[in-house]
Amino acid sequence: MLRDFLAAYYGIQPQEKTVWDGREGFKDANYVYFTISAKQKKVIHMEQAALAYYLQENNYRHMSIPIPNSEGEWYTRYNDSYHMVLRVNNASSGNHPAHGEQLAAFHRTGSLYQYEPQTISSYGQWKTLWIEKLTAFEEAIESEANNHSNAYYSMLMDCLPYIIGLSENAIQYMQESETEQRFHDTDQGTIVFSRYHSQLNKPVLWMNDLAFDHPTRDLAEYIRLKLRENDDPMNNIRVFLDDYQRVRPLSIFGWRLLYARLLYPIHIFDAIERGFSTDDYDSVHSELSAIIQQQPLYEQRLALFFENAGINCDELQIPVLHWL
Repeated sequence: MLRDFLAAYYGIQPQEKTVWDGREGFKDANYVYFTISAKQKKVIHMEQAALAYYLQENNYRHMSIPIPNSEGEWYTRYNDSYHMVLRVNNASSGNHPAHGEQLAAFHRTGSLYQYEPQTISSYGQWKTLWIEKLTAFEEAIESEANNHSNAYYSMLMDCLPYIIGLSENAIQYMQESETEQRFHDTDQGTIVFSRYHSQLNKPVLWMNDLAFDHPTRDLAEYIRLKLRENDDPMNNIRVFLDDYQRVRPLSIFGWRLLYARLLYPIHIFDAIERGFSTDDYDSVHSELSAIIQQQPLYEQRLALFFENAGINCDELQIPVLHWL
């Protein structure tokens, strides 16, 4: 299907099928081509496209960029839905520096992008977005639980007070952190990933992963994954943060945002969101159950976060939650 689609609408005759980062594509001598569904995300995709082109022009050679079809249009109707074609250079991205340094360099490049996107930017909006998310999820969970009498929604209703409590703590901490005056240039908005999980080390950077936000978003989402690992992650987190700060030191404001984001249970919301779009309740039940069982360890590690990072909260007057 993809080969015929590329030939008919883009005049591209790819030579062979390939799989990169779990996605099927076709490659010719210079490029690999992939398709993504446009759905209702046209404005989002065009903002992401602008970021993708900027990054590719600034030495991120493995950045996927959209290409227009033979009619000069970005979206192509095929089999009753719209698609966008992404093109990636068919070459290795070479050696990588230390992960933390690599992410800091990415943020430094992204912070020089001159136009803040509107639709895909969450910069300065965390508190508002978290309140909206909590409200929307609370209503949706209660509504779905009324319509589906099963073990998954029963467990979800049992967990709901805990999820609300965590969220409200994070929102309160975020609200207090917004008055923090100790910030610097590295706190400006930059290009980030929706959920960062070491994409910079992958063979391709996906355009539709991009967003615009405070750089601590990526740090928090990577550290969140580490805090949820079975093996003790604390040394790896310290090395990652030290490497990052050699290039872009965090301000006190940045540390507070990072901590606030780790407090907000984004990983739980992401799992619940997947539950809204599936009928495989056994699968989402086991996933959510595992996350909830793991939470005491996550909180225990988060309680040691600042100490582990070499930050003296008393000296720097950074508030922490003592119930952790």
